[in-house]
Amino acid sequence: MTEKLREALIDTARQMNRSGINQGTSGNLSLRSGDGMLITPSGVPYDRLAPPDIVFLPLDCGDAPVAEGPRKPSSEWRIHRDVYRARPEALAILHAHPVHCAALACLHRPLPAFHYMVAVAGGRDIRCAPYATFGTQALSDHVLAALEGRRACLMANHGLLCLGADLNSALALAVEVETLARTYLQCLSVGEPIVLDDAEMGRVLEKFRDYGKE
Repeated sequence: MTEKLREALIDTARQMNRSGINQGTSGNLSLRSGDGMLITPSGVPYDRLAPPDIVFLPLDCGDAPVAEGPRKPSSEWRIHRDVYRARPEALAILHAHPVHCAALACLHRPLPAFHYMVAVAGGRDIRCAPYATFGTQALSDHVLAALEGRRACLMANHGLLCLGADLNSALALAVEVETLARTYLQCLSVGEPIVLDDAEMGRVLEKFRDYGKE
């Protein structure tokens, strides 16, 4: 079973780059696994990954965890660990550097309710977490706060983070948020878009509760 999860992580990491939402060795992916998580290693090109390269970390690891296997975990392992601890519904986490999300993040601009599909991330907007150095506890704390009541957030001067019930849903959400970011930036090139009010977004969120369910 663990072998299949490792293979699924590698396949999704490669899909992430093929989709254009990530480049090179940036970004990272993880899956909840028992009392820990499986996470992509630091600095290894995804097309070179093999199942033994995927790192297992227990969720109760401290600030200097001992990883199982030959590789170091992604530098953003703290974010993954902390999100899994705080969000029991999160079974997969994706972090990437999509161009349009990163552009908004460099402006420290959240995604407002300029389009009803913003609700796909679980709320009336998609927040932008304040900046902190990558790999730090401060960054993890900022991301966790920005994710409150949400399944995605931007990370200032950095990128995007999404969580899902599985790898496919996390990847699909990342692609959707990047599409929204691209559309929002195109709107801003002309002017400020009209933002939907809270009452309308409340109606959309209610409709999304059973969207796509049989």
